[in-house]
Amino acid sequence: MTALLGGSFNPVHIGHTSLARWMVEHGYADETWLMVSPHNPLKAAHNLADEQSRLQWATLACTDIEGISASGFEFDLPLPSYTWQTLTALRAAYPDKQFALAIGADNWLCFDRWARHDWILRHFPLLVYPRTGFPIESDNLPCGVTLMPAPLFPYSSTDIRRRLARGEDCADAIPPAALQAILQSGFYSSSTVSH
Repeated sequence: MTALLGGSFNPVHIGHTSLARWMVEHGYADETWLMVSPHNPLKAAHNLADEQSRLQWATLACTDIEGISASGFEFDLPLPSYTWQTLTALRAAYPDKQFALAIGADNWLCFDRWARHDWILRHFPLLVYPRTGFPIESDNLPCGVTLMPAPLFPYSSTDIRRRLARGEDCADAIPPAALQAILQSGFYSSSTVSH
């Protein structure tokens, strides 16, 4: 089973890689792909690094973590990028793989507003991970939806962007190779990002 952990990864951080690794180590997936989204229409673009940079940073963050990799698969799909379209394209591109969708509890609570959510539930397992402030009762989940007892990883890309803009050390929050590339890019420095 390949778990898909999607997001902007703007920037990638230890919370992302730790959750991806946790799912593999605890048997919820054989591997996890960090699916870097090209651009979420619901998110402001002024502080969103370009997709190739975000993919590069995510790839560097996964270096030497067995079973974890980054993917820019969605970059070649039509925009806006809907999850059901991504899943359909993945199934066609990788017919020998089984995919599961990993989403946060916050997204599960609004999942009924996702495009073709019923189709997703019929065709793909969902792995829901906890998010602070979004309680879920596992007894009430439909068939095919699993609430994982994953730990809460206290990292936020928004907070990390603010820290980077202030020139603060983020070695506690971003894997070393990714952090080096991010700092070299200068994208999140106070002179390039408005908050």
